[in-house]
Amino acid sequence: MADIRITGRMVNFSRLTFDTNDHNAIRQQLSQMLDDTASHGALVILDSSVEQELIALIQLLVSLDLQPMAVVDGLLGDEARAIQFPVLPIDRPLQRIKPTTEQIVEQIAQTEQNVDAPKQKSNAVSHVTSYHNEMLRTGQCLVQDNGDVILNASMNSGSEIIASGNIHVYGASSGRMIAGASGDPSARIFCQLLNAELVSIAGTYCVADDIPVHVIKKPVQISLNEQHELKFEVLEI
Repeated sequence: MADIRITGRMVNFSRLTFDTNDHNAIRQQLSQMLDDTASHGALVILDSSVEQELIALIQLLVSLDLQPMAVVDGLLGDEARAIQFPVLPIDRPLQRIKPTTEQIVEQIAQTEQNVDAPKQKSNAVSHVTSYHNEMLRTGQCLVQDNGDVILNASMNSGSEIIASGNIHVYGASSGRMIAGASGDPSARIFCQLLNAELVSIAGTYCVADDIPVHVIKKPVQISLNEQHELKFEVLEI
């Protein structure tokens, strides 16, 4: 079994989990992984099942053109705090639930081989809208990899919505909302009452403490501006 595992974190982040503190082995295995996945320059969050020399590990990752951003609390937590490196809380397991219903719209992509040839049909691309009519409770997660999520209720803290497209919450949103998860900068978030733990669009995110005060507990539209910064607009309803 490999001593390092790479798993998706959220949007632009990857999570590196180390089961060894042999830095030669880490360098060798990560070099191979990076060649296979083209993840150079990636933002990474660090976790470990064994004791680590954190500063040396960070330097190793930087030398491999990775950007360590934080550690997950645990074996790395105390050493990270000692050097004032960000520490994230241990993950709470989320239960992925099925939406109440889904609407699928198939779009036929067409290509043109040359000027004289007729347009050729290629594979159909499905856009899916997930509708959920019940409250999203703590520990629950709604995920739509190919479209939008519409929640016709509220979401509790500790819940999460992830969509490749837009997110609509017709209630209080106290959890985490991640839109444009496949990298779509045109995705938007709409909610009736914003009180979120985290919002993110196409990898640009904002945690609760940094959300502008004037939009808290208001109906809000969130999008990205031309500088790829989150823009919060109060909706006049």
